[in-house]
Amino acid sequence: MAIKAVCFDLDDTLLWDDRSVREAFVETCRKAEAVTGCNPAELEAAVRREARELYESYETFPFTKMIGINPFEGLWANFSAGEQPEFRQLEQLAPIYRKESWRRGLLALGISDDELAADLAEAFAKERRSRPYVYEETFRILQELKGQVKLLLLTNGCPALQQEKLDGVPELSSYFDKIIISGSFGKGKPDSSIFKHALEQLGTKPEETLMVGDKLTTDIRGALSVGITAVWVNRDKKTRNDEIVPDYEIADLSELHRIIEELS
Repeated sequence: MAIKAVCFDLDDTLLWDDRSVREAFVETCRKAEAVTGCNPAELEAAVRREARELYESYETFPFTKMIGINPFEGLWANFSAGEQPEFRQLEQLAPIYRKESWRRGLLALGISDDELAADLAEAFAKERRSRPYVYEETFRILQELKGQVKLLLLTNGCPALQQEKLDGVPELSSYFDKIIISGSFGKGKPDSSIFKHALEQLGTKPEETLMVGDKLTTDIRGALSVGITAVWVNRDKKTRNDEIVPDYEIADLSELHRIIEELS
């Protein structure tokens, strides 16, 4: 049966979020090095560790896990949108979380400086916002598919933050017939309900639909659970076990043409 629709994940599938975060950490930790003489790589590792531990200690953690919001998004998100009451909690918590993550990271290196922690928290958010990277092939493949199949963007995250990411690359949204953000829907990938909702929005059957994403545990697991053909984007040659087995594995989005042709 011919493929009539392709669902794309956003972060690290179309947008190079990992690079944006990595570079934001590098630049921010260099600022700390200039002030304190600390090792920037050690500070980054400490902040990443402390941020994750702190993030998981909050009562909002089960909600953020369900929606699919990771600790490093919390280091720059404002959580100003979303109807659920947990988003209002996160909105209040975010400034405290950002500063405390950097304060604890500095403290792990023997540096006690609350003012510097606040400055670094602001600097990281600014650095991350200035880096809306897109993979080289993103626009080419979307342009080639546009008009040939329906296109849907299916992304986990806070509505305000995911919209901000899209606004940072304003031409991206125009390629999609539908955009679904987990924070607006109420559940995130891999929950089967959000994939069923995507099919309803597209008006296609599972066997007529592809899901393209970089995360086995969310994009691929969820797609397989409802019978959507799952395409794993593995640019970094990650090793997988056989717990979650995608229908296809690609290193570049241009390989989608071959898959669509094969299935048609």
